[in-house]
Amino acid sequence: MALPMPTPKSDRWTAADLDQMPEDGLRYEVLNGQLVVNASPKPRHQWLIKWLERSLDRALPSDYVVLQGVGVLIGDDQPIPDLVVATGPIPMDARGIPVEQVELAVEVVSKSTTLQDRMVKPVLYAEAGIPNYWRFEINPFKGQLPGESLPVLFAYVLGTDKTYEPTRRVAAGETVTLRSPFEFTVDPASLMP
Repeated sequence: MALPMPTPKSDRWTAADLDQMPEDGLRYEVLNGQLVVNASPKPRHQWLIKWLERSLDRALPSDYVVLQGVGVLIGDDQPIPDLVVATGPIPMDARGIPVEQVELAVEVVSKSTTLQDRMVKPVLYAEAGIPNYWRFEINPFKGQLPGESLPVLFAYVLGTDKTYEPTRRVAAGETVTLRSPFEFTVDPASLMP
């Protein structure tokens, strides 16, 4: 018998409400006071995350850390980027990483997270002051250029108006050196089988 779904303690969901969620293999996030539930990602998604994390680990300055599937504490919200690059001592037993420590949020777009990863989360991350946002497209997408091979990396940096400005668009088979938040050279093709 399934347990009843918990309810928020107020009229909006908060990061603290996530403590009462069942451990059922689903991914629970709070975005703008709304509970967002996502199914477990597919192997293609996780493969890219695994190889990106390994590549970033080799390139990170010593005062940075890369983690996957960890929440970012933004007020009462708690989005969960696919990867986070943060600085400073990480509170290992806390609910998530304070947004002030996050230098880069990375999302890999799945069919079930398209709207969140392209529209909702970048706005939330930018308004919270996360300096860098990377998005990987692993499935054919509207706006894909003719002959552009997947995956495609879109890199953004936070502008003075607290919105993200595009800095690079890199298709599989192209090598680029990104310089923010640190120097990192990648060909998106190297992240997929």
